[in-house]
Amino acid sequence: MDVVKGLDLQRYMGRWYEIASLPSRFQPKEGINTRATYTLNSDGTIHVLNESWSSGKRASIEGTAYKVDPASDEAKLKVKFYVPPFLPIIPSVGDYWVLCIDDDYQYALIGQPSRKCLWILCRQNYLDEDTYNQLLQRATDEGYDVKHIHKTVHTDPPPEGGGPEDEGFWWFKSIFGK
Repeated sequence: MDVVKGLDLQRYMGRWYEIASLPSRFQPKEGINTRATYTLNSDGTIHVLNESWSSGKRASIEGTAYKVDPASDEAKLKVKFYVPPFLPIIPSVGDYWVLCIDDDYQYALIGQPSRKCLWILCRQNYLDEDTYNQLLQRATDEGYDVKHIHKTVHTDPPPEGGGPEDEGFWWFKSIFGK
C-alpha cells in the first residue's frame, strides 16, 4: 500500500474533521461532528483526542500516536488507546497510515494495511464533492471496498465546547453493535 513520504508532523497537527469513514466498532454508532485533534508531544509522539457526539452527548477517547519506524520517511504510524476510556487498563493499538494528503495539509486519506478501516479527514467540516470522489478513487485503487463508506454528519457551526459527557458508555454499546 502506498503511503505519504516525508509527512511534516508539525503541519499535520491540529484539528481534523471526519468527512467519511468505513464503520469502526471503536467509534460511537450514529456519531455526528466527529473530529480528531492532534498535538505534538516533546518526545516526538502525538497526543490524540478523538471526539464524536451521539444522542446529545460528547464521546471522547485520548491516546498516543507514534511512527512505526522513526528512521523511515513513510507516514506509517501506530495509535494506542486504552479501553475502556473511563478505566484505562487494556491497550488497543492500531495502524494509522497516511495514504494521501494535499500540499496544503487541508485534507487527508487515512487507512490501515488490513483495509478494514478508512477515514477521509479535512480541516473544515465539509469537503467538495470532486475532492471527495478523488479520495474515494484513491482508496479503491489501494484495495478498499468503499461501498460501505459512511459520510459523517456535521452541524453548522460545529460544537466548540465539550457538552455533557457520555463517560465512556459508548464503548460498551459499540461492543454489542449499538
